[in-house]
This record gives sequence, structure tokens and C-alpha cells, in this order.
Amino acid sequence: MTIKEGQNSDNNQMNIIIRDWQEKDFKNYRYWNNGQFKWKKFNGPYYPQKTKEEIELEIETLRKPSPEKVRKRLVIADKQTDQLIGTVSWYWQSKETNWQSIGIALYDDKYWGKGIGFDALTLWCNYLFDYFEESVRLDLRTWSGNIGMMKLAEKLGFTLEARFRKARIVDGQYYDSIGYGILREEWKNKNSETI
Repeated sequence: MTIKEGQNSDNNQMNIIIRDWQEKDFKNYRYWNNGQFKWKKFNGPYYPQKTKEEIELEIETLRKPSPEKVRKRLVIADKQTDQLIGTVSWYWQSKETNWQSIGIALYDDKYWGKGIGFDALTLWCNYLFDYFEESVRLDLRTWSGNIGMMKLAEKLGFTLEARFRKARIVDGQYYDSIGYGILREEWKNKNSETI
């Protein structure tokens, strides 16, 4: 499965695709998750690092068909090389009320600051709202030390809905836990020209 390509905010063709996992991706996934890389300093650094065994179990899960309508995590791939550069994900905050949270990780920092996160999450949000017709909202969670993610959420049109003060500890310092959200009708209105 490949999510349809689109155009970015500057009406240029995107340089990425979002697609299902391929066997060749697992070597790169293993590499980016086992080492000490910059992306890990921003992506939930208040949680314990995964062990090699946990990463291998995760890979085995990714190899299997998903019990959900759509996989919980897909690959962001460079359109030219088809190489894994990151992932997008989702999980239920509350399945009972059709409330999903999304996430993104761009592993190689040479891809940061180029609009790839915006392009990937635009495709991902479009896909999730189209696929899950019952979903009424999407949200994303971050922390106040991840300025890039906060700016990305705002650029996508998400609204700051929650700030839990001093709820995260990173390198011995307290940071706020941040929650952004967007309703289906807000997303569709904002993106009606680009969908």
C-alpha cells in the first residue's frame, strides 16, 4: 500500500511517499533505533530507550498483517530512492469516541527543516480522515522542548488544546506536556484546496 502522493504547501511535488513496510526497511529501522541519534532527543526522551529485544519484537509485529483497518505505523520513504527516512503512526486515544492520536519520526536530521514532516503529516491526516469515516478528530502530543513539533502542529492547523505544566523530565529539567488537536471539519476546510 502506498498513500497517494500530493503537493506540498508551495504546490511543488512532494519528495516523499508514505507506504507499507518492505523487508529492506527493517535493517534501516534497526539501525536508527539502536544507536544514539539526534531524533531520539526529541521523540519522547522521557521514556526509557527500547532494548534490542524490544526492537526485534516490534519488527516482527510490523512484518505481520495489521488487525486494524490500517497499520498503526507506516514508512516515510524518499521518493527517489525509496529508502526509509522515518515513520508516521497513529493510536486510539479513545476508540469509543473515535479519537485518534498521530505521530511522526524523521530519523536522519539531514531531512529536517525541509518541509518533509509537513508533507508526511498532511498525507497521513488526509488518509486517516478518509479511511476512518467515523473519526471526528486527530491529535498529536509533544513536549515543550520539541519546538519543531510544536511549530509543525500549528503550521498544519492544529489547535493547542492542553498544556500539562512540568509533566516531563528531560536531562534533569522539567518541561510541559503539550497536546494539539484538529477536528475533521477544520482539517477539511483548511485543506479543501489541496486534497
